[in-house]
Amino acid sequence: QTSGRPGFLARAALAATLSGLWGMFSGFELCEADPVPGKEEYKSSDKYEIRARNYGSEGGIGAEITLLNRIRRENPALRTHRGLLFLNAWNDQVLAFAKFTPDRDNLLVILVNLDPHAAQGCDFEIPLWELGLPDHATLHVENLIHDQSFSWSGKIQHQHLEPALPFAIYRLSGEA
Repeated sequence: QTSGRPGFLARAALAATLSGLWGMFSGFELCEADPVPGKEEYKSSDKYEIRARNYGSEGGIGAEITLLNRIRRENPALRTHRGLLFLNAWNDQVLAFAKFTPDRDNLLVILVNLDPHAAQGCDFEIPLWELGLPDHATLHVENLIHDQSFSWSGKIQHQHLEPALPFAIYRLSGEA
């Protein structure tokens, strides 16, 4: 309830990428966070009323939810509960995991900053051995958030995540 927009972004990224299914209550995309006094629930939840909302208001996360939904549509690994592997990440405030299809044709690495109030960075380990590759292999990487392509060399990589955009989603493919 106190994490603001960064907390909503992190929760949306976790829900959209960890589970094969995801949805949200109306108002989530507007970052409505007024609590019911003394409870962990939100006052503006559809659980209590259906109401008109201004979806064009400032401060919402509609654009990011649209992006997450597009990434889900384009990556079958995100539409299944299978193929989840948590990765070593050397910072307790960053959750790192991989999602993949059984044939490994679609392999994603996702990192989420769990601290809505501060930037976090970490080294993390890509399980190259799961792909039958040596620890020093070079992979082709697509940053699905920023639409960029590059290479990663070796199993240890580094990520920096700001509260304004607390997640990163990469699609990995064969050796570069």
